[in-house]
Amino acid sequence: MALTRAFLNSQRYDESKGSINNTYTSPIIINGDMNVTQRGDQTGITSENYTTADRFVINISSLGTWSFSSSTDTPGFGFGKSLKIDCTTADGSPGSGDNMYLTQVIEGQNLQMMRKGTASAKTSTIAYWIKSNKTGNYVVELWDRTNDRHVGKVATISQADTWEKHVCNFPADTSGALANTNARSIMVSWAFDSGSNFTSGTLPSAWGSRSDANRFVGTTLALGDSTDNEVLITGIQFEMGTYDSETMPPFKFEDAATSLARCQRYLQIYTQPPLIGSANANNTMARASFSLVQEMRTGATATQSGTFSWFYSNSHQPTSTAFSATYTDTNVFEADITVSGTGMTATHPCSVFQSGTASLKLEAEL
Repeated sequence: MALTRAFLNSQRYDESKGSINNTYTSPIIINGDMNVTQRGDQTGITSENYTTADRFVINISSLGTWSFSSSTDTPGFGFGKSLKIDCTTADGSPGSGDNMYLTQVIEGQNLQMMRKGTASAKTSTIAYWIKSNKTGNYVVELWDRTNDRHVGKVATISQADTWEKHVCNFPADTSGALANTNARSIMVSWAFDSGSNFTSGTLPSAWGSRSDANRFVGTTLALGDSTDNEVLITGIQFEMGTYDSETMPPFKFEDAATSLARCQRYLQIYTQPPLIGSANANNTMARASFSLVQEMRTGATATQSGTFSWFYSNSHQPTSTAFSATYTDTNVFEADITVSGTGMTATHPCSVFQSGTASLKLEAEL
């Protein structure tokens, strides 16, 4: 069926999303309101690390020490939290290869409406609220990791200690289609400090092959030059089409359960995992499993922190501190566990009954 001009101009067709009947309704940026914070506040960060806010990773290369926390300092407009980034050890003279930038990585299958690599490729807009004690320039970058192409935009914090809404427009790219898979695709980044290896070229105002020298040209904010420095950010949205501060579509708030579920595709943390299994023949190994609360992007990497207590019988309640082996898919976690002591009988059931401060972390990040 041909799409007539009358239909294209009707309310049933939303060209900014590239869909009919507004079928794409979820925000492209996950947790853009910084409301989900499964990892909690963090201190002493000196290298790449996922931050307090789910789905946001900080990339640091030899540029100071940082803390990340969930803040109630927001611009209002329905936002209850922001991500606070605080410099705790300064580096006023970054080396040439040093940098510090915040990123969210997006799956290619969630960006097909961008039509990248086709004749009908879409322009796009990133908008958000930002606040800092410093004024100066920083760079917002889109990096297509599928085709190693990028484009950048300089943004300016004009007033210190004031929430500002920044809107950054990016051109369409008719080269380099995005893989329609669950692999990493576009990286959205905010570069707050950088050495000369990333600022000595020319910022790409049009999409082109990635060059490190061009990535963060124009960054003057130097957020890492004092322990007085901080930046707060919230309300991040990624829309297809070109907008300004007046025409930008409203931020798409999600209910808490939906937002958490979307984050749990990449991270799940259990303080008392519902592991239930049975002993095996050597009396010290327990094979245990449980179904995940949310399907994950791919089989997760598992990390145990602390000591789990197990119930085997009233007289035998062993403990464990690590997994001997793990077997994961997108819906189930299963592991072999070496427990303390002996006296277990093969096939006898056992389960985690309390874990104190121990936790199980499952990560399937991009």
